[in-house]
Amino acid sequence: MFKKDWLSDFFTGVIHIIQSIELVDIIDILAVSVLFYFVYKFIRNKRAGKLITGILLLLVALLISEVTGMLSLQFIFENFFQVGVLALVILFQPELRSALEKMGGTSLKSLKPIVDRKSDFTLVVREVASAAAEMSSDKTGALIVCERTTKLGEIIATGSTIDANVNSFLLRNIFFNKAPLHDGATIISGGRICAAGCLLPLSAQNDINRNLGTRHRAALGLSENSDAVVVVVSEETGVISVAVDGKLTRGFTQDTLRAHLTDLLVQETDKDQIKVIKPRKKKGQTKKSKEAASDEE
Repeated sequence: MFKKDWLSDFFTGVIHIIQSIELVDIIDILAVSVLFYFVYKFIRNKRAGKLITGILLLLVALLISEVTGMLSLQFIFENFFQVGVLALVILFQPELRSALEKMGGTSLKSLKPIVDRKSDFTLVVREVASAAAEMSSDKTGALIVCERTTKLGEIIATGSTIDANVNSFLLRNIFFNKAPLHDGATIISGGRICAAGCLLPLSAQNDINRNLGTRHRAALGLSENSDAVVVVVSEETGVISVAVDGKLTRGFTQDTLRAHLTDLLVQETDKDQIKVIKPRKKKGQTKKSKEAASDEE
């Protein structure tokens, strides 16, 4: 009898809670869920994750000190957490800045009119892929940054102003090993080469492959602090890599690089403007001739 009454009270309470839920409560729960998701995404695979673990351990120690009545330890922890917020802001400053810059850029991206986009992403993708492939075959080191929503004015100021149309021959000349600007990064913004010889921040990751040189670390470092797309050509191996959002993908060819850059740089609304004109089929065309026609494309 007691068990039935307990179950009845329990289900009655659950039904009462469900009936009292309003639209504002649902929105509140969803907002908190999204907030916790982004906090988890922010600290995952970052050094902030280890710091959060340490803070949780300190909170457990504070709780234990309060329960057991250890006054000295409790006094220390309480004073420590009074300035904890300021300490967290100082410790997480690089990560917080990166997250806020990306959040601001992403939220405003969709508000830009298509007609105001002066960047010819199709030309940029084609010329960068062509230059990277040529430099890969010659084992010429290169570091090409394609700006997206996060502005790179501070990075551009560290180099020499170019202000030229994106051209594969110009990119190859910039990164020629005897050229004065070949050691730095070349920044592409607004569909034009803005500057060359720019200095990029190095990555703070500790688990980077030791075989990767300074160019790859610089590419990762910029991609961690902005939404830029960074193309790297290794001087030792000629391998083409792309760094985006703090992750490095290697082993691209000209065709795969062009496809990958198109997905990253071309907006969804602009993709309809990029069309591959296929040759008309002729009667009696053999399979070999079709493959040759596709190669010419």
